[in-house]
Amino acid sequence: MKLKILLLILLLSMPGLAQTGWQVVPGKLTTPWAEKISPDKPLNEYPRPQLVRQGWQNLNGLWEYAITPLSTHPQAYEGKILVPFAVESALSGVGRRVGKDSTLWYKTTIDIDKTIRDKEVILHFGAVDWKTEVFINGQSVGTHEGGYDPFSFTITPFLKKGNRQEIIVSVWDPTDQGPQPNGKQVNKPQGIWYTPVTGIWQTVWLEGVAKSHITATRHTPDIDRKTLTLQTETTGTEAGDIVKVEAWDGNTKVAEQEVAAGSAAELAISSPKLWSPDSPFLYDLKISLLRKGKVLDEVRSYFGMRKISMKAGADGLQRMLLNDRFLFQYGPLDQGWWPDGLYTAPTDEALKFDVVKTKEMGFNMIRKHIKMEPARWYYHCDREGILVWQDMPSGDLGGNAWDMRLGNITGRKLEKDRTAASETIYRKEWKAIMDALYNFPCIVVWVPFNEAWGQFKTRDITEWTQKHDPTRLVNSASGGNFYPVGHILDIHHYPEPQMPDPQYFGKGQVLVLGEFGGLGLPLEGHTWQDKNNWGYQSFKNKEDLKKRYTEFTESLKTLISKGLSAAVYTQTTDVEVETNGLMTYDRKIVKMPEAELKALHSEFYKMR
Repeated sequence: MKLKILLLILLLSMPGLAQTGWQVVPGKLTTPWAEKISPDKPLNEYPRPQLVRQGWQNLNGLWEYAITPLSTHPQAYEGKILVPFAVESALSGVGRRVGKDSTLWYKTTIDIDKTIRDKEVILHFGAVDWKTEVFINGQSVGTHEGGYDPFSFTITPFLKKGNRQEIIVSVWDPTDQGPQPNGKQVNKPQGIWYTPVTGIWQTVWLEGVAKSHITATRHTPDIDRKTLTLQTETTGTEAGDIVKVEAWDGNTKVAEQEVAAGSAAELAISSPKLWSPDSPFLYDLKISLLRKGKVLDEVRSYFGMRKISMKAGADGLQRMLLNDRFLFQYGPLDQGWWPDGLYTAPTDEALKFDVVKTKEMGFNMIRKHIKMEPARWYYHCDREGILVWQDMPSGDLGGNAWDMRLGNITGRKLEKDRTAASETIYRKEWKAIMDALYNFPCIVVWVPFNEAWGQFKTRDITEWTQKHDPTRLVNSASGGNFYPVGHILDIHHYPEPQMPDPQYFGKGQVLVLGEFGGLGLPLEGHTWQDKNNWGYQSFKNKEDLKKRYTEFTESLKTLISKGLSAAVYTQTTDVEVETNGLMTYDRKIVKMPEAELKALHSEFYKMR
């Protein structure tokens, strides 16, 4: 009896368990932040740093869930799930698969904060994978298709009297059995393919706004003209409404302009402080919607003055420039996976940790690999000074040929024939991703395709991407089938570094090494599984790993002198059975000392 009482006391003392019954699914590898999670309000930071407004309510926490046959409404709910962690993850408290023949359901009842209730109420989702339908008090308010981009619904017409409101969310996700972008998720994880991610995986939140309000902004810096062009999107405006834009350097206002709602403001930024990895300076923004002098709505934001471009050197080879100067860009392939949260970092501290560690290791760039992150990840990159290459999450794989050497020169059919529905899904989500991330100065390169995975209409997609955002460079197919289109020619080569032949398509493209390395070191007690882990080349100790990596850095110096503009090392962390990370999957061990890596990498940035 005493033993039973002692066990009960221990259980009741565990954070959150006594009140909720939630716990991390046992038997899984976890990060140090897992034990810091409160089931009451996980990931409680403001989720949209580029459009900050007072008056919001975080809805993360324990919701009810059910998994039913496809399109079947649940008769009862099965238990609790911790939002915003995917149902397959350990941190969700569930750890179950869903699949294409089932629907995942969420349900919660909330009290809307008084500061929000008397305004227009908007329900926001950071990301839900993949097809979502939302019900408020039993009424459908809308659907959304897309596993990575944020979306929202105005729910004011669906609210009942009083504060108590019911929210139900249904999700269908075929993972790798549908045409939609799914990144590295597969139903049968192995090798470089990982566990499915289904359902809500970013913050859910409410916002109270005026009926006339700002819905989005688009910031375009121009360091040559010393200007920032800012386009504001609004809703509910009337003739005569004004948008007032102010730019601030700390407590000093550096520019201000008023324009008619719907018109673009152009701010003159005299003696601009340029954003770069060495000096990631950010200006603050205050944007107000005015009617007859009265402030209807006000948001806060920020911007960086920076320019990404390309220019031929004396040898005729194109080089990538930052703020009109050559800077070798070097960083890890960052997949953004977590052993306990899968797509979702356990805490914002954890999300920031990978970015900070990358900077401490002396990298100045990250290639965000076939995944889009929460907005706060890009905010951390902006603040820390990390350049980002943003991949489009791949999908609709199969049916492609892959030949990095031949491309379309021989006339072989290499591109995939996608259905009209598949193409529509791709274009819709790629545009949504670019629009959602446009304002983050850290992003300098868009990557529509990776290694011919689902690669189709390469010229069309690349030109469409360039037209949609002419302010950034476009790497049409990183390590994929090459076509003379876009700004960058990008090969993958494992394990040792190589560079593209500058004569391949003439000298019209920047030459980069989009992936190399993959040096593996499994460390006991820190792996996804006990055995059969792998890397592109595996080692038994840190000393041999460091020796081989140092050899690679020496090779890179030679390639830089021959015209290489950037390189991407695989990878930031171990991911599931891949043990080729600079850190273990649980982030508890850095395999090579940060200071020693930084000393090696600093030599790259001195080369001109």
